[in-house]
This record gives sequence, C-alpha cells and structure tokens, in this order.
Amino acid sequence: KSMLFLGFLLVFLGLALPGTQGRIISRCEMVKILRRNGFQGFEGTTVADWMCLVKYESGYNTKAYNNNGPSRDYGIFQINSKYWCNDGRTAGSKNACHISCSKLQDDNIEDDIRCAKKIAREAHGLSPWYGWKNHCRGRDLSSFVRGC
Repeated sequence: KSMLFLGFLLVFLGLALPGTQGRIISRCEMVKILRRNGFQGFEGTTVADWMCLVKYESGYNTKAYNNNGPSRDYGIFQINSKYWCNDGRTAGSKNACHISCSKLQDDNIEDDIRCAKKIAREAHGLSPWYGWKNHCRGRDLSSFVRGC
C-alpha cells in the first residue's frame, strides 16, 4: 500500500515540477524525421551526419540548452542565440531564423528543422556545429542509421 502511494507521489511530482528534460527522440524515430524532411543529400550531408550531430549536440533532447558565455545554444540542434534565434538576453543577436529561442526547446521540432537547414545551407554543410566537427566529420557514421 505504501509502495503504491509512493508510486503515485513520484508520478505526481514528475508531472507537477517543470522539467529541464524535453522529449528524448529515439534514434530510429529521429532517422525517420530526418529522412521525411529531406536531410539525405542536403548540402552534401547524409542522415547519418545529422544523426551524429544531434547525438553529440543534444543527446536527442528537444529541450537541450548550453550556455556559451555571451550566447546560448537551444534545442535538439543546439541553435545559437547570437546568430540564429532571439532569447532576449544575447546582445547583438542577428536572429537570422526569425524565431524565439524558446520555440527551439519545445517538442515540435519543425521550426528547429527549418532553422538547422538554413544554417547548413548558408554554411554549405555542418561546419558551424562543433559536435559534428569534433565527433562526426570524416568518420564512419553508418551505425547511426543502421536498422532504422
């Protein structure tokens, strides 16, 4: 009886407390999302490149956040507030994606996808993302899409 109460209490607290963890998108679901949204071959990249990028940038977490000092990175693609989104805190923000950074941390990643593609289009690839440069570039990434 007390274990049941404890279970209900934990569920209630999990729902009542604001979480910093967003939706963690499973590997194969993310592969499907990327394929469906035309990432294969986009600016010379592969779905495997994007999967590796997302793993090392956000761990597939839609609510990921990283403070870089004067700017911050937001969402599943870790989009930076100095150039791409407006967080109301970053001085001189360009907001090139015309979006509030908080919109990059919700579970709807359609706007994240549009902005990530804009970044990749302007850079002609994934070089703006340090997670990709440091962990993915030039490596065999087939394991990121295998079985999906």
